[in-house]
Amino acid sequence: MTKIAFIGAGNMNGAIISGLVKTGFSAKDIMVSNPSPEKRLALKEQLGILETDNNIAAANFADFIVLGVKPHLITSVCQKISETINISNKCFISVAAGCTVAQMQNALVNPCAIIRTMPNTPSQLGLGVTGLYAAEKVSDQQKQVADALMSSVGIVKWLTTEDEIDQITAISGSGPAYFFLFMEAMEKQALAFGFTEKESRELVQQTALGATQMVANNDIPISELRANVTSKGGTTNAAINSFIDDGLEQIVTNAMNSALHRAKEMAQNNV
Repeated sequence: MTKIAFIGAGNMNGAIISGLVKTGFSAKDIMVSNPSPEKRLALKEQLGILETDNNIAAANFADFIVLGVKPHLITSVCQKISETINISNKCFISVAAGCTVAQMQNALVNPCAIIRTMPNTPSQLGLGVTGLYAAEKVSDQQKQVADALMSSVGIVKWLTTEDEIDQITAISGSGPAYFFLFMEAMEKQALAFGFTEKESRELVQQTALGATQMVANNDIPISELRANVTSKGGTTNAAINSFIDDGLEQIVTNAMNSALHRAKEMAQNNV
């Protein structure tokens, strides 16, 4: 039976662990390691998994090691594991932005399988998007396990180049915050119109949910869905023209390119 260790008990690792157990993966084949006890003990209590405060023990237990620590900590975590145990038959899966395969391989010293992933926060609801990139030494069986791992919390997209990880980061990794900001702006204006906080929240979230479901349940291009509710000379048309006149498309382009640039910058800073 495949065994998986999660280094770090943060929200993303917690979401993946929960997704795995809910889809039938044996809790006794999952171990989480975290220096502070609260989160790892909560996961043990909720899901029945194994827990430890020792990264080496977790790594030694597992066939797959999911690195869910801050990007600047990955190098030291990998070095300590590599110095202590035989990693030749293990597969390391990173869920952190800004740490390349080459950087992880240098830290691990000995050649081994490495997969980079970029999930996003809706993974906590099983509605995530994850981009995955497999380095050369990753076997088909290891790819299948990684696919099942990340599919337990949403949809997956296998990438052909590592550079695409940064692009996925700019689209899906950071993307939920783009929508939150837009919803936040709408909520503020609803309040300004005189609706209560509760009413403003409900109006905005249900509108966003409905729009998302219309996209998800139609093969119609998004541009056509937008056009279908934009009657010439109507209220929606006035709003859309205002967005266009104020340069919304360029604002979105600039923001996503900024995220892409920052992802590449983070990788350089981790060297």
